[in-house]
Amino acid sequence: GAYAHFSDTMTGEAGPLTLDYWPLARNEAAARLQFRQTPHVVACFEHWFGPFPWYADGLKLVETPHLGMEHQSAVAYGNGYQNGYRGRDLSGSGVGLAWDFIIVHELAHEWWGNSLTTADIADMWVHESFGNYAENLYAECQQGREAGARYVIGTRDGIQNDVPIVGPYGVNRRGSGDMYSKGGNLLHTIRQVVDDDARWRAVLRGLQSTFRHQIVTGQQVQDYVSEQTGRDFSRVFAQYLTTTQIPTLEYRVEGATLHYRWADVVPGFNLPVRAALGGGAMAWLSR
Repeated sequence: GAYAHFSDTMTGEAGPLTLDYWPLARNEAAARLQFRQTPHVVACFEHWFGPFPWYADGLKLVETPHLGMEHQSAVAYGNGYQNGYRGRDLSGSGVGLAWDFIIVHELAHEWWGNSLTTADIADMWVHESFGNYAENLYAECQQGREAGARYVIGTRDGIQNDVPIVGPYGVNRRGSGDMYSKGGNLLHTIRQVVDDDARWRAVLRGLQSTFRHQIVTGQQVQDYVSEQTGRDFSRVFAQYLTTTQIPTLEYRVEGATLHYRWADVVPGFNLPVRAALGGGAMAWLSR
């Protein structure tokens, strides 16, 4: 194709990072405007995930006739130089129209998918759930925590609960497309339970530094989250990754006593409940 080329350099966590852009020549003016978002996305992700994994390669955006794809250090871009996902907000909240979905989602894969990579496509949720969750984090970086929460919660409308997110191992088969929005909401939920953003950020950055440029299993990722948060999330992961069951909170109040339980869940499901008792402050209740 007849490509144009322009470049920039940003100062990142690991020093100068080269940014090279390759739009079709006829789209250079639009690209020069739209690709201004790139350093802001990288800065946000470096805050949450740690240094961009490919400083030696630099970062490139290359226009393609298809929508987009992550490649190590060179993202394929085909979103038409517009915000949202082909101009629409997948969350329905309006938050996703403030930034270019392909720039954000595909750049997230430089960390989740290209640096930390799973051994079996059955665990593709590690790439796509964290990629989806990164959209929420970028919305938060740009517009504040409440906006980030509205975005990720809004994506729940796309959850199908058709088949489990984790596919069968050893046969080159992925699980449900729910690995995107359902997986992102799973991570958002875990963040609320951890209830300590400094620790949660350390978990995300620790996953990247511990498994930098490595092939892992989904189980390793789950175990790391439980170990580093100090809370056993194994049954929570099992619920949302390996079943299509929708947990239902059942409760009743007798005098000053709250009785509650989770129904339609895997054995040992231990997601705590946040409640205010007797007019007091909100607190986490766990069994």
